[in-house]
Parts: sequence; C-alpha cells; structure tokens
Amino acid sequence: MSIKQSLGDNSKDDKTEEQLKTLYQIQKLDSQIDQINLMCGELPKEVQDIQNEIDELTETMDNLKREIKDYEKEISDYKRGIDESKEKTAKYVEQQKNVQNNREFESLGKEIEFQGLECMSLEKKIRRSQDTIAQKKAEYDEAKNNAAGRKQDLATKNKELSNITEETSKERKKLQDKVDALSKGLDERMVAAYHRVRDNAKNKLAVVTVKRESCGGCFNRIPPQMQIDIESGRKFIVCEYCGRILVSSRYDQEENSKDDARNAK
Repeated sequence: MSIKQSLGDNSKDDKTEEQLKTLYQIQKLDSQIDQINLMCGELPKEVQDIQNEIDELTETMDNLKREIKDYEKEISDYKRGIDESKEKTAKYVEQQKNVQNNREFESLGKEIEFQGLECMSLEKKIRRSQDTIAQKKAEYDEAKNNAAGRKQDLATKNKELSNITEETSKERKKLQDKVDALSKGLDERMVAAYHRVRDNAKNKLAVVTVKRESCGGCFNRIPPQMQIDIESGRKFIVCEYCGRILVSSRYDQEENSKDDARNAK
C-alpha cells in the first residue's frame, strides 16, 4: 500500500491542515529524540568495542600462559633426557674399563660420543625454549598492561554513558509522552504511514517542509501546482521522488516564532 493510499483522499477534509501540523509536530519531537539517542549512540558502541578488546587481550593472555606452561614442560622433559644421557654415559664409561677387546671399546666410545651429542642437542633446545618463554612472558606483560589500561577506559566510558543516560532519560520520556499524546489524535493508518516513511528514510525525516521550491528531504524540485497545494494545507502531498510527506515552509516559521517567544520569557 502506498503512502497516498494510506493517507486517503482528504482534499475536502477541513481538518487536513490540523493533521498535517500534528504530523509536523510529531516529526519535530521525534527528531529531538533522535538527537538524544545520537548523543548516546556512539558510547554504547565504544563501550562494546573496548569490552571486545579486553576479551581479546584476556584470551591472548590465557593462550600465552598455556604456551609458556607447554614450553616449561618441554624444558623439564629435555632436562630429564640430559640426566638419562649422563647416566648412560657413566654406565658406558664404566663398561669400557672391563672390555676384552678394542672393538668393544670403540663401540662403547661411539655410544659415549652419541650421548654427549644428545646432551648438547637437548641443551640447545632448552636455551631455545627459554628464549621463547622470555618472549612469551614479554608478550603476556604487554597484553596485561594493555588490558589494565583498557579496563580503566571502560570504567570511564561506562560512567560517562551512565551519566548521559541518566541525564537524558527524563527528557526522552517527556518528548515521547508528547509524541504519544499527539499520535492519539491521528488516524492509525496515518500514524502507520508516517512510521513507514520514517523507518525507510536515512535521516529519519518523514515530514519535511518545502525549501527553495524543493523537497526538504531529497531536494528534488517540486512542480509549481504541487507547491500551491502544499501551501494551502488542504491536501496530503507526498514527494514523488522520496515519498516523504510535504508541508508548508510556514510551519517552520511558526515554530521558530514560538521558540523565540518562549526564549524571550
């Protein structure tokens, strides 16, 4: 169903302009609520982004702790291997004392040499694992410091969000109550059509005034006869390009005059 079908043919309805003004007022109030939401809008995202960073850093720290533990186990295994090689070496040295011929002596000598090389290899692996552990510990400390800093940022942002939410909740409710009260005076189809246009508009503007002979929403030029109809306030006119409800620019002027009067008091 199109916006025109939703609004119906109200060209002979004496209350048409009153309804248009009501829609215009609702739009102004909704725009104020949008501004309030915009004030808070970035903060929840920032808070979530920081929390995500903290979660990622925490996961990184957990992974690093597991990796360090694995390397420490490797070192323990390497040391046990060295002890076993030394025990074998001592046994082979003792056996060399009781050999009956050169062939057995040389064979045991090769075993002793092999165990010596095995110890050297394991010691090299230990040093390499120790270097890796040192690197992992440095990465862990960096992640820990970053997490601590981001936690402080999170606390600050949460406090800021809480303050803004507290400050704006009353104003938001006050404006929403006005919107609800005004909406009760309109046909349900009209309210539904308004919200449908508003939901589809990037700037959330469903009701716009004519500015410089153009639509205040999409800025496409409006035909002269349509401008006359809009100014008369006796018809519901929608932009043929963007579908927004068009109202007279004098509504803006009247609203500005009211604001000036309120500010003067």
